[in-house]
Amino acid sequence: MAKVSATEGLAPKPMDVGEMGDNAENQSTEGVRMKKELSLLNGVAIIVGVIVGSGIFVSPSHALQRAGSKGMSLIIWVLSGLLSMIGALCYAELGTMIPKSGGDYAYIAEAFGDLPAFLYLWVALFILVPTGNAITALTFAQYILKPFWPVCEPPSDAVILVAAIVTCFLTALNCYNVKWVTRVQDSFTAAKILALLLTFIASLVYLFSGHTENLENIMQGTITEPGSIAIAFYAGLFSYSGWNYLNFVTEELQDPYKNLPRAICISMPVVTLVYTLTNFAFFAVLSNNEMIGSNAVAVTFSDKILGVMSWIMSIFVALCTFGSLNGAIYASSRLFFVGARNGHLPLAISLIDVKRLTPVPSLIFMCIVTLVLLMSNNVQSLIVYVTGVEALFIICSISGLLWLRYTQPEAQRPIKVNLLLPIAFLVIVTCLVIFSCFTQPVEVGVGVVFIALGVPVFCVFIMWKNKPYWMVNVCNSFNLACSKMFLCLPENSKEL
Repeated sequence: MAKVSATEGLAPKPMDVGEMGDNAENQSTEGVRMKKELSLLNGVAIIVGVIVGSGIFVSPSHALQRAGSKGMSLIIWVLSGLLSMIGALCYAELGTMIPKSGGDYAYIAEAFGDLPAFLYLWVALFILVPTGNAITALTFAQYILKPFWPVCEPPSDAVILVAAIVTCFLTALNCYNVKWVTRVQDSFTAAKILALLLTFIASLVYLFSGHTENLENIMQGTITEPGSIAIAFYAGLFSYSGWNYLNFVTEELQDPYKNLPRAICISMPVVTLVYTLTNFAFFAVLSNNEMIGSNAVAVTFSDKILGVMSWIMSIFVALCTFGSLNGAIYASSRLFFVGARNGHLPLAISLIDVKRLTPVPSLIFMCIVTLVLLMSNNVQSLIVYVTGVEALFIICSISGLLWLRYTQPEAQRPIKVNLLLPIAFLVIVTCLVIFSCFTQPVEVGVGVVFIALGVPVFCVFIMWKNKPYWMVNVCNSFNLACSKMFLCLPENSKEL
């Protein structure tokens, strides 16, 4: 058993920006640290597995409602995939230039310093990650319970309970063994791609039987108002969110200079193709009114095309969301681990289990925040809320890429994308954020206000160096208690 003394200095030790992640590069192999266990296949499985989750089953009706027509909605889905691909390639340059775990957090810190990096961490901790996980867990529960309530919606209490159970189970799995996590991710990623392709094949059978009425006049009713198109893009981009999650675990990826860009270039075209085919399948079988009026598009699709076997679709969706939640929990926990390691969160969150070499406190803390957010039920508002806030920080990261091109032109860049790609990405996403402010200002405004609240938190807990003794003592006691409770130590520590 690991023994930790109160005199060993478990108090937080913030690092300078230039030192961020350096200990991960130079650490001794004898200390407590996470291993490089992710292969190229695991990387592809994480990206595809995280992206293909609840979004493809939640967003189609929202995107169609805002786009006005199936044709415009399909165009938005394809363009959302293309935009995500451009963003992912820009992140490949950032990830190979700055090979540190933490994704946007590490890149923003390198380009702009502590405060913007902390604000991203602050928002990710309480909005981006737990809200996305909550939506995925609720979608899993909704679909897995649907066969038991075939003619009505499952009780909300049952949905929340099942969502909480699956969240806790996957958190425990991530705490126990990384190899088990990657095996689950690989298996469920393959299963969900197969399930979505079968959905497309079923729609072709439906079409060839003579039912082509739902694809006639597919551009009729198209809405061209910029605000509505922006919100439709939000629905599409929400479904593609997760393309930057592999950047959160760069330090655990084998040969990241090669495998990070390869994983991105393999996974993004696959996801875009699968999403386009799946939306085509929904559009071919369901009318506009059926899609817009459905809270569970895949169930409505299966009821119409599969009849008594419609329960199969619920199982397929459950497979998709289960794998997506598993990948999101794995990758995002590393973000908070890195933030705590750099002194921007309590040190307890950066502790590593001495036996299993997993960031147990980070996983448990994220699980608790997700469980609190499971009470939310306005999925459409949450999508705009989460995507709008995330877009602001993606803009910041891409701006950082351009800034680093200017300030560090001689820096090593194993991958260097054409300058037009980050500029185009930056302009498009900025326009989407601006247009969305006119259509749903409340959701965007709440996100901006929450970001601003992080500034005084940063000033008190990060910038204020001469804290009173009682505050330092409370922090040290909390860190030490977590270390003893979870049998964890800071990175590079020797087990005693």
